[in-house]
Amino acid sequence: MNTAPTPALPQLSAYTTLRLGGPARRFATAVTSEELVEAVRDADAAGEPVLLLGGGSNLVVADAGFDGTLVEVANTGWRRDGDFVDVEAGQNWDAFVAGLVEAGLGGLECLSGIPGSVGATPIQNVGAYGCEVAESIVSVELYDRVTREVRTLKADELGFAYRTSVLKGTDTGVVLSVRFEVREDGLSAPIRYAELARTLGVETGARVPAAEAREAVLGLRRGKGMVLDPADHDTWSAGSFFTNPIVPGAEAEAVIERITAAVGSAVPQYPADGGTKLSAAWLIERAGFAKGYPGPGNRVSLSTKHTLALTNRGGASTEDLLALAGEVRDGVEQRFGVRLHPEPLLINCVI
Repeated sequence: MNTAPTPALPQLSAYTTLRLGGPARRFATAVTSEELVEAVRDADAAGEPVLLLGGGSNLVVADAGFDGTLVEVANTGWRRDGDFVDVEAGQNWDAFVAGLVEAGLGGLECLSGIPGSVGATPIQNVGAYGCEVAESIVSVELYDRVTREVRTLKADELGFAYRTSVLKGTDTGVVLSVRFEVREDGLSAPIRYAELARTLGVETGARVPAAEAREAVLGLRRGKGMVLDPADHDTWSAGSFFTNPIVPGAEAEAVIERITAAVGSAVPQYPADGGTKLSAAWLIERAGFAKGYPGPGNRVSLSTKHTLALTNRGGASTEDLLALAGEVRDGVEQRFGVRLHPEPLLINCVI
């Protein structure tokens, strides 16, 4: 394990897909699960705050940086055990999905192109195009910072819900590895997302070769600026910045009637646990924030391809990004009475 003092540490902007964030006081890289446990345990013993860094795709770090130890989760690799695959937390997510597809294994192909590391996926129950990792996760091995023990949580103990789990909003559990169940027939999970089904030319619910589903998903994501490309500022983002709001069942009818009256058209809505899910992107656009809507000094903007991504156009600060996020959130709430909540983890900053 490598440890270096702050003077040798680059800005955290070098480690996040937004390319934003100030310095950390200390930096450590853990290339095995044992080193990861050791790094966190040592920092805890010293009373040092800890920030875990995987792919940096879900972090918004303050311009002031992080006054503690940044631990880079760099344990990689996976091994197959029949219908199951055990994956190290620092493994690049899309490289893992690509490897499954190449091996003729299905089940996770609809989550292709998502940036970041495997260890982050159970924390917020990563999902896209009608699939969530909760459907495939069998268990998670983690280091419990309270008991100082390594233990395994089964899927039914993780409290999965829309973009959340019992691991989100707390730093007591450090993910070391994740076990997934895969499909040996080489076919995709059922295609539930209408746009993806249309692209593939199949009915919703159909299954197709995993490789075909992966290519279709990657094509759709590229069209929305959701596949990382250093030359494309639309991908200098944290992906979807706001989660789709879920309106509690008792309030849904009145809220939808209010929005319908405001825009004069039907409101896209989807059933969800505990209520009705609305489209954050649809609400943002109808609140007056079009694709490419600029923030302070045009240094940040909504993506020119997808209104749900807030992007760094070059030379931006985290303060710029948060100002735009606040303007969008407040604009949607003022027009529709629905409050949007950020999906990325905000480090030493608030909207």
